[in-house]
Amino acid sequence: MGSPKALLRYRDATFLDTLTGLFSACCDPVIVVLGAHAEAIRAGVTRPATFVTNPDYRTGQTSSMQCGLRAVPASAQGVLFTLVDHPAVAPATLAALLAPLLAPKPSLLRVPRYQGERGHPIWFSRDLIPEFLALPHSGAARDIVRAHAADTEFLDVDDPGILADIDDAAAYGRLLEAAQ
Repeated sequence: MGSPKALLRYRDATFLDTLTGLFSACCDPVIVVLGAHAEAIRAGVTRPATFVTNPDYRTGQTSSMQCGLRAVPASAQGVLFTLVDHPAVAPATLAALLAPLLAPKPSLLRVPRYQGERGHPIWFSRDLIPEFLALPHSGAARDIVRAHAADTEFLDVDDPGILADIDDAAAYGRLLEAAQ
């Protein structure tokens, strides 16, 4: 993308500020993992969060997720996890992912779907944190998700934002066009 995705603009804020504001309305703490360009990103953020820096970010996304999971408080029932390049998620999607926490025995994982396609963010029980932490750096979080398919609840949401993965200039252009 030529610059840190966290600092790309979406509506009237950066991707990271947009997501931090969205998540802080229903999650405490909001943990942000920084890696490449950590100082520039931190300097460009206006919303409060708990920042952790992954010194091993070059080893891949798994190490960043693990870094963030180590900062999850022991009192947390679970984790609402997303990537910074998914800034268009609707607040109603977060509410839907978190609502079943009041159920007697919530699922281990909750994954949103829009028109049959899975997206982000996902919610997972704190019971799965040790499995995510045990992944090798070459592993992928989806391996844990797949291993617990029987314990996964898929939530159909009316939110195309769960699929808006901004990985290149064309995707960023489509996001900006859709936001108008």
